[in-house]
Amino acid sequence: MAARPLPQPTLASSGFWRSGADGVLRISRCDGCGRCFHPPGPVCPGCRGRAVTLSPTSGKAVVVGFSVNHQTWLPAFPPPYVVAVVALAEDDRARLTTNIVGCEPDEVHVGMRVRVRFEQQEDVYLPLFEPDPEAEGPGPLPEPRDVRAALRPMASPRKYEDRVALTGVGQSRVGRRLMVDPISLTVDACLAAVADAGLDLDEIDGLSTYPAVSPTGMSEGGITALSEALQLRPTWVNGGSEVPGQIGSITAGMLAVAAGLCRHVLCFRTVWESSHAALVRSGEWTASGGRATGMLEWRAPFGAVSAAQWIGCHASHYMHRYGVGREALGAIAVTARAGAARNPEALYRDPLTIDDYFGARLITTPFGLYDCDVPCDGAVAVVVSAIETAADRPKPPVLVEAAGTAILERLSWDQDTLTHLPQSQGPSAHVWTRTGLTPTDVDVALLYDGFTFNVVSWLEGLGFCGPGEATGFIAGGKTIALDGELPLNPHGGQLSAGRLHGYGFVREAMLQLRGEAHGRQVDGAQTAVVTSGGGVPSGVMLLRKA
Repeated sequence: MAARPLPQPTLASSGFWRSGADGVLRISRCDGCGRCFHPPGPVCPGCRGRAVTLSPTSGKAVVVGFSVNHQTWLPAFPPPYVVAVVALAEDDRARLTTNIVGCEPDEVHVGMRVRVRFEQQEDVYLPLFEPDPEAEGPGPLPEPRDVRAALRPMASPRKYEDRVALTGVGQSRVGRRLMVDPISLTVDACLAAVADAGLDLDEIDGLSTYPAVSPTGMSEGGITALSEALQLRPTWVNGGSEVPGQIGSITAGMLAVAAGLCRHVLCFRTVWESSHAALVRSGEWTASGGRATGMLEWRAPFGAVSAAQWIGCHASHYMHRYGVGREALGAIAVTARAGAARNPEALYRDPLTIDDYFGARLITTPFGLYDCDVPCDGAVAVVVSAIETAADRPKPPVLVEAAGTAILERLSWDQDTLTHLPQSQGPSAHVWTRTGLTPTDVDVALLYDGFTFNVVSWLEGLGFCGPGEATGFIAGGKTIALDGELPLNPHGGQLSAGRLHGYGFVREAMLQLRGEAHGRQVDGAQTAVVTSGGGVPSGVMLLRKA
């Protein structure tokens, strides 16, 4: 391959990146319990011991998930190439995201035995993996883990969810490449939400957003930008990015209201990814450069720069473990488009058939064009109010039955869960511990569909069907149709309506429960489940009609 994006070695990782000079793969190992782990860290994830050293390994591993990339993400990585997660022979809990080289992409499979091969780039040695000629037969796969055993009981019988209501919702114009100042979109959505709640701006005493500031078209500038634009004077603010999914900012607002800090928190989320990408392509916006840091330190050097590739590795493991194909994924995509056809705000409303789905170009296996959501520009805002004020609002409030926020897996894209989307199982299990309702009580599901496989993970995590049973549950799309047993994303979801990054699902849930989802209304909708987060962390909300 051509020159790769290089990792930025840190005080923690420099030993790893430079240890391959002699051809030996070295991994962090706990001298106390013997566990190997990755990425490097000061504490063993097993026994929490501090006696950690960088130790040599055999360099042998097993492919536990992979994605054959067909999309040009980086000029230095002409497709096709294979992004894979490999589990080390010494400890299958220690995994590396890497490339499989030395064979054709279509020869790679889950269970393939491989061995390390280093590639030097400047001062780092990148561990790639090739087929192991000495190995016979497929290697063992890590066993699935039941995360529910780690759930804690409720800390208090007093539920903060009972002290709040969702009283207003608003949305800006949504489109592809609107070329509109993102703070202007935010203002439009916020003014609409405040008016919908029957409030004045001066009554807003809290602000909450996600992820505050982002340089890549994922924020309008956060609390600072909005408070300045509307001259707000909040008592409390939140702009955190490490919250339970994008709608974790709404959960944070609920906590502030329940604690008595605020009476009306304005929560908002703005994206302008589509315009930002156009500006970068035209050269009007200079993309940031330099070596890869943060979580991309472990992915960018291998061309794994998209969540499509990271989640594709999980999807391939799931399909191998449960012996299923892409049928359920296709039904989810077709159902989303059918919903979008009823939604005049949706970006893509043309009919989509299952044949269209299977005939579309591949992005990164097992995902094709219609497995991936649609970047867009737009903003959504939600008002969280104290429950005692709900009767004074002009529209019926939407009540929060329960929120699921528990982290029961490692917050990692490759080190823990492989059978499902990372961090979908913990919040899903947690939400049912905070309510007497069960999955059979849900009338409409608003499930985060950054990729079709995300929906599979949420359906199974929430208990609508068992592990590996989504293909049978979906059964060609009848169950998840508008008139089915569990209507899914009636507005088209992010797959067809546009990637409003979690908040669009809350808005649709509110419209459904208020009977305002014109043209796509689920008959008698009383309860809706909403999920958000394309990975880590993630969150769940169970909403109900007042």
